[in-house]
Amino acid sequence: MIATPDRTPLPRNFFDRPVLEVAPDLLGRLLVRTTPDGPISLRLTEVEAYDGQNDPGSHAYRGRTTRNSVMFGPPGHVYVYFTYGMWHCMNLVCGPDGTASGVLLRAGEIVEGAELARKRRLSARNDKELAKGPARLATALGVDRALDGTDACSTGETPLRMLTGTPVPADQVRNGPRTGVSGDGGDGDAHPWRYWISNDPTVSPYRAHAPRRRSS
Repeated sequence: MIATPDRTPLPRNFFDRPVLEVAPDLLGRLLVRTTPDGPISLRLTEVEAYDGQNDPGSHAYRGRTTRNSVMFGPPGHVYVYFTYGMWHCMNLVCGPDGTASGVLLRAGEIVEGAELARKRRLSARNDKELAKGPARLATALGVDRALDGTDACSTGETPLRMLTGTPVPADQVRNGPRTGVSGDGGDGDAHPWRYWISNDPTVSPYRAHAPRRRSS
């Protein structure tokens, strides 16, 4: 029997930890996107950790900019960036205020509101592909730069909220090199910071390298 996911909001102190603790602990958690057309809920199945100014693969590696300023703020907020001139990607800020670490949400299973996600992801061949990859995830949920800075731990009205969900047992969590990161940040031996649920069909395929691409 599958346990009913816990819909208690994640507290801010969940995110106020080192990013390498938060990232695998996000697997199995629920992200709820509230839209005028109704809610969409996603169970996280794949994430990547980025350690700010300690990490050459991070947007924050060279310091604060207008684009990445949310990363330097309080934990539990949403950092959304635009990439390749066409896609958005979504991250959750971790660690103490000012540290700029974050977790890229790479993939998940739509568990509520699939009909809304299908309208945004017309090219998906089946529901397993609706949020299979970071850009697809953001598209399925209707996430764009307007949501940059959203407090995912808010107790009031918010368009994005993280819930407790059903945490994944440690023996079901796998980790390895991050996907498509170039330069020193793409060194899998130094940064095996991609985490996913073993054998989950919504996890995206691994790509070793994509030139000039950085994540959160």
